Amino acid sequence: MKTKKEATLVHALIPIAVLVASLFIAITKFEADPHIPIIVAIVVAAGIAIFSLGYKWDEIEKGSIETIQMAMQAILILMIIGTVIGVWILSGTVPTMIYYGLKILSPGIFLVATSIICAIVSLATGSSWTTAGTVGIALMGVGQGLGIPMEIVAGAIVSGAYFGDKMSPLSDTTNLAPAMAGTTLFEHIQHMLYTTLPSFIIALILYGIIGIKYSGQVLDTANIDIILNGISSNFNISPLLLLPPVIVIILVVLKIPALPGLIAGTTIGGIFAAIFQKSNIGDIINAAHYGFEIESGVEMVDELLNRGGLDSMMWTVSLILLAMTFGGIMEKTGMLQAIGNNILRFANSTGSLITATILTSIAVNFLAADQYLSIVIPGRMYKDVYDERGIHPKVLSRTLEDAGTLTSALIPWNTCGAFMHSALLVSPFAFAPFAFLNIINPIVAIIYGYTGFSITKVDNNEKKRAVSK
Repeated sequence: MKTKKEATLVHALIPIAVLVASLFIAITKFEADPHIPIIVAIVVAAGIAIFSLGYKWDEIEKGSIETIQMAMQAILILMIIGTVIGVWILSGTVPTMIYYGLKILSPGIFLVATSIICAIVSLATGSSWTTAGTVGIALMGVGQGLGIPMEIVAGAIVSGAYFGDKMSPLSDTTNLAPAMAGTTLFEHIQHMLYTTLPSFIIALILYGIIGIKYSGQVLDTANIDIILNGISSNFNISPLLLLPPVIVIILVVLKIPALPGLIAGTTIGGIFAAIFQKSNIGDIINAAHYGFEIESGVEMVDELLNRGGLDSMMWTVSLILLAMTFGGIMEKTGMLQAIGNNILRFANSTGSLITATILTSIAVNFLAADQYLSIVIPGRMYKDVYDERGIHPKVLSRTLEDAGTLTSALIPWNTCGAFMHSALLVSPFAFAPFAFLNIINPIVAIIYGYTGFSITKVDNNEKKRAVSK
């Protein structure tokens, strides 16, 4: 039998370098999706494992499949979430949340209101991109009319959009992070409140202070009124339509598992669609499978609401499968461990470990230019270390989002930063100083790491039960 070699840092950095280079070229030069570049990196990683480290293909394949299995719950949840989004838009639940959110707009607190509105819309849709590309564009126009610098308005939009994206159970990254860390979706969301809510409150206070300067301006809400009229003319709007998300939140509090809880959310949304929007069974099935579609005559409304459905999640599912395959090869062959060992030489305390996790996520966002990989790669690198040190997996999942999700929008060549630039017409480097949530949240996480606040340890009895299973 061929003797296996221990992976070195050089072995590990070659596929990482190929991944970074192929992603950079594909995304910046050809505006391609990240899937094929990841396949290129998979081929290189497998080649190194076979020809340099002495692994057989069967071993590599087995490692990849084992890693993919760890993400299967997240994949199933994502598929169900696609049905939730489609049915909740059809029922009027998402339009109602957006409608009431836009109603809170006020000249005196425009920046605060902008961030809150974007947070509400993003919570409702699970998408920072959709929020920025629709409501965000309208709010940019309002801010321009008030004479507020565009980079400040864009910062408030990005902060709110990423708060909602980060905290929404409908978001793909919110499902991906706990899958990488080995915790549950609802545990992950609850634990993120410790870092995200204070960070968002600080951000709102800062926007309030900046907004005082513009409080006497006249608010031109023409674009907002267009969206409000487009929604109200196509949906029956009622406070009762807020019940489906409230019921799902109650199920979370009652510790109902994510899959049955979200399936219940889809079912309730279907019932409400029949009652409030007079939808038939065929409409509900189509919305759950293919997503919601409407031609309202208002382009911004169509862009905001034409989404969801089981099929809409397949792009993300395929990306997760490929990223997990790459991560599985790197982990099975010891290449991730080689990188981790070199970093962990400087991470002796819990605070330095969390700092290392955050800096790694930010580095992946810079180098790989992809938000998903900034969660997958550090998640696989540090999972065992958190386990060895008795730190609960939900701390790792929270930290991955505190850095990976939030900093992706601040990097111009990252897919998220590039989208924000194209939607808001402001460079990420320009709005980054005013995207207060995205800057403050990673700092808060590091402070918590060194002070020990909310750093949950794994109960020994819980560990024993997990092993016995």
